[in-house]
Amino acid sequence: MSNSVAVVAYAFLILTVFLLNRDRGSRVSPGLWIPVAWLSICASRSVAQWLGGVDPDVPLETVFVEGNPLDALVFATLIVGGLVVLITRRRRVSTFLRANGPLLVFLLYCVLSVLWSDYPEVAFKRWIKAIGDTVMVLIVLTDPEPTAAIKRLLARAGFLLIPPSILLIKYYPSLGRGYSPWTGEAYNNGVALHKNGLGYIALIFGLGSLWYLLEAFLGGKRPRATGPLIAHGVVLAMALWLFRMSDSATSFGCFLTGGGLIAVMSLRKLARTSVAVHLVVGVVLIVVVYGLVLNPGAGLIEAMGRESTLTGRTAIWNQVLSMTVDPLFGAGYESFWLGKRLEKIWQTTWELAPNQAHNGYLEIFLNLGWVGVALLVFVMAWGYRSVVRALRWDPEAARLKLAFFVVAAIYNLTEHAFRDLHPVWIAFLLAAVVVPEPSRRVKPFDESGAFRPAGKGEQSGLPVRA
Repeated sequence: MSNSVAVVAYAFLILTVFLLNRDRGSRVSPGLWIPVAWLSICASRSVAQWLGGVDPDVPLETVFVEGNPLDALVFATLIVGGLVVLITRRRRVSTFLRANGPLLVFLLYCVLSVLWSDYPEVAFKRWIKAIGDTVMVLIVLTDPEPTAAIKRLLARAGFLLIPPSILLIKYYPSLGRGYSPWTGEAYNNGVALHKNGLGYIALIFGLGSLWYLLEAFLGGKRPRATGPLIAHGVVLAMALWLFRMSDSATSFGCFLTGGGLIAVMSLRKLARTSVAVHLVVGVVLIVVVYGLVLNPGAGLIEAMGRESTLTGRTAIWNQVLSMTVDPLFGAGYESFWLGKRLEKIWQTTWELAPNQAHNGYLEIFLNLGWVGVALLVFVMAWGYRSVVRALRWDPEAARLKLAFFVVAAIYNLTEHAFRDLHPVWIAFLLAAVVVPEPSRRVKPFDESGAFRPAGKGEQSGLPVRA
């Protein structure tokens, strides 16, 4: 198949899956296209990179500090558009903000830390983008039909990113493949910039399609239309192929973990028992933390096809911990990997040229100190408590949220994803942002565990159209 024919074929495929996935029964807000655009850019490449507006001869450290004016304009436009949408929903947004005090405190501390950053302007710009992530998540969760909005967000972005990744890898290798400038190793990146980027595209959107399919077959609801099942089945198959192409062990391991949690939480009696949920999640996290961090020689890493040093990550961890930062407050929001510290690290690890610690928790410590770590832990505990409660009154959405929450917790053991514009961070926010429970509700399940619709004059306890 020639390149031009392949473009037409994949364009037809994308249009087909969009048409198959139509759901005339739900009416999500048109404003949802704003977070779709935001997430699609974050998960792939910036607009300037797609248009070739980034000079490859400009040093990476300069790019990190200065950014790109076109990308700044695009992100600013999306943030302003998102704020306009939220203003029209100000009552619901106000309720959400009151329910998410820990997250607001964490974000306020992040902007406060700009004051002691060596690069306050850069830190503040990055904080604005983090606010943009939160704005996009609020657009989704304050939609009149939030569960449908989550489905549409993941489906639309996944349909736009996964098939083109295969197209670029197979027919446009100059865009879809790359080589390490230090080791010369070849890798596949698809629409992303690197193999790990391709891995989290397959992780986030593959998990979204798997969630849809598992809900259809295990969720206990009425049979779904055939069209969406075909669309998500095709995209899931493509995502599995991309896992193989990306060779990202972290993403694939997280995908298996998240998919397993969704399946297990489809057992209603287990999902409605908080102790059982805590036990399942606790066992998963303990096994992973022990095998990856506490005892790398236990065999878990080798079983994933990696060496016990986690491809040099342990050396990076030791080096950054030996560098001087304020242990209480850190270097300032997203400011550790700038200036002289970055130069010093690259001088000793030139073959890796890292720009992150490859551990989200360590990265928070380096940038925000123990105060930031404590606030992040509080946000996670607050969000997890809400997700477990939601398994009783909004089980369909809560199953995906629990999977995203655990996936983010595990993913950050070997990658830094607690950062602005990272798709795993956005997925974490979708899970951790507390959705206020309806003030009046009836039990959504009868004694047998089957869904019981609300009677006349009753509120079911599930999200309803505002």
